[in-house]
Amino acid sequence: MAATPRPSLQREQQRAADIIRLLTLYRPLLDAYVIDFFAEGLWAQLPPPWQAALATAAPPQLAGLLGGRGGPGATWPLSLLAFAAATRALAFPRGHLRGGSPRPPCQSARLHPLLRRHRLCPPQGHLSRFLAFGLGLSVTAVEGDSRLAGMAERFDRELLRELGKKGVSGNEGPPRCCQNPPCCPPSPLTPQGPRHVAGRLDPGAPWGEFLLPPSPPGPGPTARNPLGGPGGAEGGQRVLVTGLHACGDLSPALLRHFTRSPAVAAIASVACCYMKLSTPPQPPGCPPGYPLSAWVAGLPGHELSYRAREAACHALEEYTGRLCRESGCLRTHCYRAVLETLIRAADPSKKRPGVQTVKKAHTLSFPQYARLGLPRVGLDPAAIPLESEAVGAMLEQQHKVVAFFSLALLLAPLVETLILLDRLLYLREQGGCRRGGAGWPVALPVPTHPLSAGFHCALVPLFDPRFSPRNLVLVAARTPLGAVLSGLDEDSSEDEDTGGAEPPGEGQS
Repeated sequence: MAATPRPSLQREQQRAADIIRLLTLYRPLLDAYVIDFFAEGLWAQLPPPWQAALATAAPPQLAGLLGGRGGPGATWPLSLLAFAAATRALAFPRGHLRGGSPRPPCQSARLHPLLRRHRLCPPQGHLSRFLAFGLGLSVTAVEGDSRLAGMAERFDRELLRELGKKGVSGNEGPPRCCQNPPCCPPSPLTPQGPRHVAGRLDPGAPWGEFLLPPSPPGPGPTARNPLGGPGGAEGGQRVLVTGLHACGDLSPALLRHFTRSPAVAAIASVACCYMKLSTPPQPPGCPPGYPLSAWVAGLPGHELSYRAREAACHALEEYTGRLCRESGCLRTHCYRAVLETLIRAADPSKKRPGVQTVKKAHTLSFPQYARLGLPRVGLDPAAIPLESEAVGAMLEQQHKVVAFFSLALLLAPLVETLILLDRLLYLREQGGCRRGGAGWPVALPVPTHPLSAGFHCALVPLFDPRFSPRNLVLVAARTPLGAVLSGLDEDSSEDEDTGGAEPPGEGQS
């Protein structure tokens, strides 16, 4: 008789099934492109009570809907409130650890207790440079583009020259770690730089052979596999694999190598660019990036369109801020939707052509914007009426375009949650996930997964989402994580004492 799944596993499996049911129910909204708003009559596809309420909603009221509050003077239909409440209840919490000041992820000292051994992480080199020079850790950085690897090495040399001018020279030896990192003062910069390797990951290869030649090929010989030593790295150490905003299929590839590589002691993975994930069908021997787990793959309706995966990459907090401020940037979606209508009227064969970003589009009038965008798709602005009554009527519906996009954003965290939940369930299937360990701090909003044996894993909202919308870190190890993760809460309180940084301003990335 098969063993009954543990309650925690059943809950996560049920959560995945519930998310898929909700996404299926609202699939037309999820898969809609806001630039089709006028061309395909998207507003008319909303329930009439939603249309009536959203048509009169001010941007700050929409921000309240996204943030879980009604906003000043907002009255929403019960069905819309239920929809918003369901999306928030099923999505993983995105707020970073309490007490922490906002900080870019590659500068976060909270990474220190997670990254304590020989590291393997990709450049351009910002994270690897911080870990090596800033924390004195032994780092090997793998980059699939040999040109970027060369650029990262150039940045390293520039930093070494600056350190030399300040009198820092020589190799100070192995990483300096203490038993309680959050209590240690920041270490001075060290001249121990990262090692850069140009190569690509082969997700189907054995752990000792996973490195393929870079693309394009570099000028030198093929780099040696950094995991090619006996039992681990070349020096015999076990490694921690990190991927900070590892794009598309790179994150699933790292997880696959962790599950079958005895040399990899742990992994810290922050994903991005979900729309670049491969999906079935795939050629033989090429496993898809989504779904990873057998459980999610077996659920009817688990498929995620390109548009749905692209939506999961949006910055919910940033857009909520624009709504609160009633930013002029909100008109950009309406401009592009009107332009799409004009493009299809002029040439029906052109559907969602790549117009590219028009800089500071929100500061332009629509005719100015159109005169810059139309030539990019091969159309003459002089042959298209840009100031007609029809164009004016569409521009007057900007508030509806903003409201429609806000509804779609409510579903975006659900798609990201499903993708990350699929990865957690994959780890369960490969070796099981266990909670961090004894003494787990209850205040941390970290979903953990207890099992009697196997991998220890957690999903940590480590960064402030205002700086890094992809702020959820999937941490997995073969040893308990409790002591390390409990230190993150203490470290976040220390960050508060150092003074908070301001999030990027309007137009910054």
